[in-house]
Amino acid sequence: MRIALFTGGTSEERQVSLASGKEVLKALRSRGHTVHTVDTATGHVPADREADLFPAEVGIDPPDMASLHAAFDESALFRITEADVVREADVVFLALHGSPAEDGKLQAMLDLAGIRYTGTGSLGSAVAMDKRLSKELFQAAGVPTPPWAPRNRAPEEIVDSLGLPVVVKPSGGGSTIGLTVVHEAVDLPAAMELAARYDRDVLVERFLPGRELTVGILLDEALPVLEIIPSHEIYDYECKYTPGMTSYEVPARLEPGEPEELARLSLTAHRVLRQGSFGRVDFVRGEADGVFYCLETNSLPGMTSTSLLPKAAASVGISFPELCERIANAALERA
Repeated sequence: MRIALFTGGTSEERQVSLASGKEVLKALRSRGHTVHTVDTATGHVPADREADLFPAEVGIDPPDMASLHAAFDESALFRITEADVVREADVVFLALHGSPAEDGKLQAMLDLAGIRYTGTGSLGSAVAMDKRLSKELFQAAGVPTPPWAPRNRAPEEIVDSLGLPVVVKPSGGGSTIGLTVVHEAVDLPAAMELAARYDRDVLVERFLPGRELTVGILLDEALPVLEIIPSHEIYDYECKYTPGMTSYEVPARLEPGEPEELARLSLTAHRVLRQGSFGRVDFVRGEADGVFYCLETNSLPGMTSTSLLPKAAASVGISFPELCERIANAALERA
């Protein structure tokens, strides 16, 4: 198969995208596929320059957005479908995170160009990236989700309605960038200001202590439940991408019937948000009531060496190269 691997980009998750791209590139080539690397910030990267592109590690902090935008010409994205390695590819493999890949803009551009790509289409990507809209759809589909505040509420109104602590995050963000757990009312305005740097729509929801669980979806089937045990209060950027900062258990230790219930909720959430051939659905099991609350779905989950979907797939005997190949084949088969 001829594959154009899209990675990098100019979002705040650039380093994560590059880490995913590095692993996917190695995996697909190990299966005998011809893979060309394309940094959506700069264009085609020749094989002899790939080593300079990929970082040794993600790091503990996301890159500075002003520096990123100053370093790259964002208009390069609009010329990407004209590249020979993209036009001649059987499939584009999206190893990208953040905008404009996870919000559906890139997928819409590829649709217009008639180019096949992995994962979810433009509509489902946009819906999943909008955490506020996602929660409204979860609620309508009967999938529990933590209570949240309406848009543009004043801090004092939020505290009155939700209590404390609360989670403050950009509605359209990822990798916990711009996210804060607020325990004191005095800290809420600053947390909202931080989140607003990444998205004008700031989502504030009740913080529910409990076990962090996630369910990978592959070809409309739920993979075993994975439990995330971070060394910090939450599974933040540093815990996600720093080896040793988080431990994992798959399959998670649950009561009889609970894995099946989580699989049902995950597939419901995945389908109601119009997700594609693979994805991941994140939950917290409420400490106080034992309810599985859906936090969000991920239309382009991480594919790094510490990522959750590959761990869940490995637990049922699907190696990382095979996982990548299945994802690519699903795109090839889609009209």
